[in-house]
Amino acid sequence: MNEIKALSDSALKQKNAELELELAIERRKIASTGVSSKVIKLKSIRKTIARINTLLNQRGVKE
Repeated sequence: MNEIKALSDSALKQKNAELELELAIERRKIASTGVSSKVIKLKSIRKTIARINTLLNQRGVKE
């Protein structure tokens, strides 16, 4: 979390976009293979996205 807080607003937006893309890719992998071994990774990505969004909201940054 400290690493995320140290980032600038533009870097946070970029990181958020990267994580959203990674989340979509992982969801497609699970959907195509039917293997749910990546569920923990999905949960971690979703939580990180939520943390970034919360931090951006606290800073008052609009997308």
